[in-house]
Amino acid sequence: MGLFDKKYCDICGEKIGFLGNRKLEDGNLCKDCAGKLSPFFSDRRNSTIEEIKAQLAYREDNRNKLAGFSPYITFDGSMKVYIDPAVEYFIVTGLSDWRSGNPDLIHFSQVMNVETDIQENKEEIFYEDSDGNEKSYEPPRYTYEYEFNVTIFVDSPWFDEIELELSDGNRPDSRYSDLYRKYEQKMLELADILTHRKDMSATYDGPGPGMYPVSSYNPAPEPSPAPAVQPANHEEWLCLSCGTQNDGKFCKNCGCQKPAAMTIHCASCGSDIEYRIKPPKVCPECGNPFR
Repeated sequence: MGLFDKKYCDICGEKIGFLGNRKLEDGNLCKDCAGKLSPFFSDRRNSTIEEIKAQLAYREDNRNKLAGFSPYITFDGSMKVYIDPAVEYFIVTGLSDWRSGNPDLIHFSQVMNVETDIQENKEEIFYEDSDGNEKSYEPPRYTYEYEFNVTIFVDSPWFDEIELELSDGNRPDSRYSDLYRKYEQKMLELADILTHRKDMSATYDGPGPGMYPVSSYNPAPEPSPAPAVQPANHEEWLCLSCGTQNDGKFCKNCGCQKPAAMTIHCASCGSDIEYRIKPPKVCPECGNPFR
C-alpha cells in the first residue's frame, strides 16, 4: 500500500482525509472517532482496534449517565471539578458547557489517592546602575508566586491520573497572605472530599477562592490551631530588602535571612553593644555618644 493511498477508519468505516489519520497499534482511526475518546486518555498509539471500540462503548454509556448527574459543589482552577457528594460522583473538565464534552464520570471509590503540592516560583529583582548595567540588590530581592497543584489518581481502564492547578490565573505572591491560606485550605478540602475524609452531611455556608456552591454543603469544622509559641530569644528586626518587621530567622514576606549581629565598642564604659541594622548613636549603657 502506497504512502498516499486512501485510508478508512477501522471504527466507523469512513474515509480518512489528508492528515486526519490517528494511528492505532493494528489499524487507523479518524479524527472524529478520536475526538470521542476520554480527554485523559493518552495511549492511543499502543491501543488496538478492539480496545478503542470498547472505550467508545464506555464513552457512550458515560454520556447517558451524565444525564442524571447534578453537581452542587464546584472547585475552580485550570480545570473545574464538579462534585455531587450525595451520590459520590465527580467530573473534571475545562469546558464551561461541561455536558457537551462528555467528561468522564468518576465515582469516589475509583479514587486511589489525591496528591497535593504547593510549588514556589521565584524570580530575582534587578536594578540598573548609573551605566545602565543590570545589578542584583544586596541582599538579593525576589518576587514570588505559588502554584496549588492537585493530582487525582484514578482506577480506570483508560487513564490513571488527572492533574489540575487550583490557583490558575490567580496565584498568591506570599505564603503569609490570606489568599495563600485559602487556596491551601481548598486544596486539602478537595482531597478530603474525594478520599472520604470529609463529613458530607453538614450544610455548606459559603465558598472560598476556587470553590463555589450550587446548593448546600458544609465541610466538617477544622480544629482550632494551637496558639503560636514565641521563641525564648524573641527579637524583632527590620528586613533591609522589603522593609517588613520580623521576629524569625527569615523575612516572612520576601524570605531574606536575618542580618548577622555586629558590635560597637564604647570607649567610655567599655561595653560591647550588639546591633544588626544600624549602629546606635549613643551607648545605651552610659549615654556616651559614639563618634
